[in-house]
Amino acid sequence: MFLKTLLKQNTKLVDAAISFWHQGKITPDSYVIDVEQTETNARLLLKTAHHYQIKLYLMSKQFGRNPELCRRLLACRYEGAGYQGMVAVDFKEARLLYHHQIPVAHIGHLVQPPSGMVAEVVRRQPEVITIFSLEKAQEISQAAHQQHTTQPLLLKVCQAGDLLYAGQEAGFELTDLPAVITAIRKLPAVRLVGITHFPCMLYDPPSHQTLPTANMRTLLAARDILLAEGVDVEQVNAPSATSCTTLPQLAQWGVTHAEPGHALTGTIPANQQGDQPEQISMLYLSEISHHFSGNSYFYGGGYYRRGHLQNALIHHDNQFSQSSLLPIDESSIDYCLGLAGEFPIGSPVIMSFRTQIFATRSDVVLIDGIQRGEPRLLGCYDSRGNQLS
Repeated sequence: MFLKTLLKQNTKLVDAAISFWHQGKITPDSYVIDVEQTETNARLLLKTAHHYQIKLYLMSKQFGRNPELCRRLLACRYEGAGYQGMVAVDFKEARLLYHHQIPVAHIGHLVQPPSGMVAEVVRRQPEVITIFSLEKAQEISQAAHQQHTTQPLLLKVCQAGDLLYAGQEAGFELTDLPAVITAIRKLPAVRLVGITHFPCMLYDPPSHQTLPTANMRTLLAARDILLAEGVDVEQVNAPSATSCTTLPQLAQWGVTHAEPGHALTGTIPANQQGDQPEQISMLYLSEISHHFSGNSYFYGGGYYRRGHLQNALIHHDNQFSQSSLLPIDESSIDYCLGLAGEFPIGSPVIMSFRTQIFATRSDVVLIDGIQRGEPRLLGCYDSRGNQLS
């Protein structure tokens, strides 16, 4: 999906990955991240958001919840302003970030904190917790009351005709919002401060643009309902496809908060032609394992079924060859993936596609100094952010 863009925007990353692979410091099934370029992307996003007066939460699931990279991105600044903190899309991400003392500013969307974890989440004082039900609001209220604090809440909203991905079905119907607002006002120690939805923006291939979904209209309609009910709306949070290109659009609609993820590594769908401000800073590296029926098979583990993986570069005899991926059976485990044609066994394979590293079993390799011409291996981690020996 991004192989052409990788070669256009960041050949230095390719060279560094191949060099460290030859040194035996990178194993097959590894995502390799150019830390320096990722920081540049992060600062560019901050600059754009600052101009449009939008606040940003950092999303880490796509790069494997990597604690070192989280710290470095949180340290990025533009005119003294930085990211508000991390967004934890599920409780296991929050748990890992808490373990590494990384601030979680938004939790509950896309997955609610389980009942047994609510007290800890409240104790960590996130800026907001998103809720899908009044029962969860009651749990948070009880925990906050016991801790003598007040917890701000966001409502996840929805209505008929919205796009809800399978496994993410949730939200308060717009018609129910007045009653929900009344019920929350009766709870001690919580305060309703805004709304969110997902996905609010999506890339449209025919027009080559990232456009608002029906969910955006629902989000803005929910904002208007909250305002009519006398709620002081501090947050209109519109995640999905946040980038330097979409931030101006979000500002036009009065969005206050957004959550960049793939823009940090330049792997947004809009960057398939390599014409976006954010530059590619992540690739996938594997190795030819064996041949079968005239084709080559490389070590898997990092395949993401929505990643649009199509092509690969194979490095052998001091040159690159390109090959296409063989059809993948989505019902099978990606122990190995196939490439058309035979290439020398043991050759490194370079790919670049959209991924969610936390949903893979890949390693994550951080390299700093690539853009300065001084590549330095920072560390190797598993797909959940744990450092490997």
